[in-house]
Amino acid sequence: MLLLGGKTYSSIALAPSPCSPPCHSLRLTPLPRFRLRPHRRSVSTRMDPADQSLEKVYSVWALPPAPVRDRLPHIMEGLRAAHDGPAFEPHAMVVGDLRSRRSTSIEVLHTAAAAAVQPYTARVTGVSRGSFFYQCVYLLLEPTPEVVAASDHCCGHFGYKRKTPYMSHVSLLYGDLTDEEEARKKVEELDKDIYGLEFEISELALYRTD
Repeated sequence: MLLLGGKTYSSIALAPSPCSPPCHSLRLTPLPRFRLRPHRRSVSTRMDPADQSLEKVYSVWALPPAPVRDRLPHIMEGLRAAHDGPAFEPHAMVVGDLRSRRSTSIEVLHTAAAAAVQPYTARVTGVSRGSFFYQCVYLLLEPTPEVVAASDHCCGHFGYKRKTPYMSHVSLLYGDLTDEEEARKKVEELDKDIYGLEFEISELALYRTD
């Protein structure tokens, strides 16, 4: 995680489908974790009138399974050693920068989980570099219908409207770089088999990210 003054607030594990294969820091504030289980009926979201807490900024992250979470830090640490930058937990952004109260955010994530979000496969298609700090160097994920639908589904429940088209990715480094090619080569040196890596996303987590 980045040292952002928070922890994980809540995560939901998606119930695996029968055909699915088995599968510091930004300080982020954790909420309870949940398991997302497919559900045929939608659940209404109710705001907690007793929650008088101030609105904060939250994000929904998709968390890779344990084998991938154990593998990616090696790459991330190698990049930080070469280029500096904060440590953070490996994740793929599903919904970003939404302002809400704590209890409401947890409730909405519960509701999204109950409304048929299922585990889905993510596949790495390349290493890329973005144009700003939080998208410095990242693994680009194939935008399959399942990957995009999971984000669309959660965005709909949170009433979140994207400013740019959804690009599923797993950040490896936060920072400001001028040499993209050097960073790409570093990733390949650290893990030559990262291209084409496939893993199942079966857990979503709510993080406070202000």
